[in-house]
Amino acid sequence: MKVAITGATGFVGSLLVKRLQAEGHQLLVLTRNLARGQKVFPASAFPNLEIVAYTPTESGSWQQAIAGCDGVVNLAGASISEGRWTPQRKQEILNSRQVGTQKLVEAIAQANPKPSVLVSASAIGYYGTSETATFDETSPPGDDFLAQVCQAWEAEAKKVTANGTRLVILRFGIVLGQGGAIAKMATPFKLFAGGPLGSGRQWFSWIYQDDLVDLIVQALTRSDISGVFNATAPNPVRMAELCQTMGQVLKRPSWLPVPGFALETLLGDGAMVVLEGQQVLPKSTQALGFQYQYPKLKQALEAIF
Repeated sequence: MKVAITGATGFVGSLLVKRLQAEGHQLLVLTRNLARGQKVFPASAFPNLEIVAYTPTESGSWQQAIAGCDGVVNLAGASISEGRWTPQRKQEILNSRQVGTQKLVEAIAQANPKPSVLVSASAIGYYGTSETATFDETSPPGDDFLAQVCQAWEAEAKKVTANGTRLVILRFGIVLGQGGAIAKMATPFKLFAGGPLGSGRQWFSWIYQDDLVDLIVQALTRSDISGVFNATAPNPVRMAELCQTMGQVLKRPSWLPVPGFALETLLGDGAMVVLEGQQVLPKSTQALGFQYQYPKLKQALEAIF
């Protein structure tokens, strides 16, 4: 396949690029920063990869590059875990997803020949937060800021089906791997000051990086997959269990509660994703017969640390 990828230089995107190249696919990376793209994916190491500069929220010549691609993976979006959510920052978080996806779908509509599939990221923030409810792919959306962002994001992606393009929306849980939020959360433990984050009762719905990449690849290559799927492991845990397990794996104590404001210092307003949380089950994903390499938290943390 020839696959176009947005957000390719990010944590998940870079892993996906390496996986797809290893499988012999041709790749088109759309990036806001050409120099960064060339640094992350040097031509000597990525001979089957083309890099095109683009402005995600604007129409432009970059859209012509989509023609001839067999599939598109949309991972782009401004980070929610950096800095305070000022009104301007919230607008950036929304626009990068809603308008960015709109312009990508516009490019697919104009392409000749058209890609046969769009795999578009979303997030479990779609469901809102709860300490008591359980959510699956059929659950209604929440009404907080992140839920509104996810609804707008997915609504733009769904427009691609009018062109006959197959659509798979993956609602990402918190991705565990060599980077991302878990690396920041491990810092207090490494300093022998780890413990439950916030109340400890909030749910933590997660997925290990390799399982997420496997799921994206299957969504791209299996023509029988379409619709919305939760990209989460089948065994979410409460925060207290996460921290206890992290302490065991890191061989550090897990006794000192970490108050919410301390986590906010590490993660900014994006800490609400960790401090509030939701219990999300991947019922539709499991119904596909998807096999998780890391279904249990301890396995995943051992692979990381």
